[in-house]
Amino acid sequence: MFLAGAAPARAAGGDAAAGKAVFARCAACHQVGPSARGTFGPHLNALFGRRAGGTPDYAYSAAMKASNVVWTEATLRAFVKSPGDVVPGTKMRFWGLGNERQIDDLLAYLRTFQ
Repeated sequence: MFLAGAAPARAAGGDAAAGKAVFARCAACHQVGPSARGTFGPHLNALFGRRAGGTPDYAYSAAMKASNVVWTEATLRAFVKSPGDVVPGTKMRFWGLGNERQIDDLLAYLRTFQ
């Protein structure tokens, strides 16, 4: 868990502080942190190891619920690059993020909410 006031540690393969800036693109739909909840998209706390479509406070697409995806470094990386390729029929409307460094940083930031 990220502690307020603490400098985010550089996680394996990414910079969590830089990832916070990348997450700004996601924040219109997703929340992280102690008060995070599902809104226009599901919250992203404790994401690594979680089954896709697995939080009770968000109405997932049938495609996401049936995907059997478990969010790992590899599945998240692929999904962030191209959501529709990983889960065809997902209702997530995001064109994808192609910059590997930004993906590294985003995943490092999300790990702070594990």
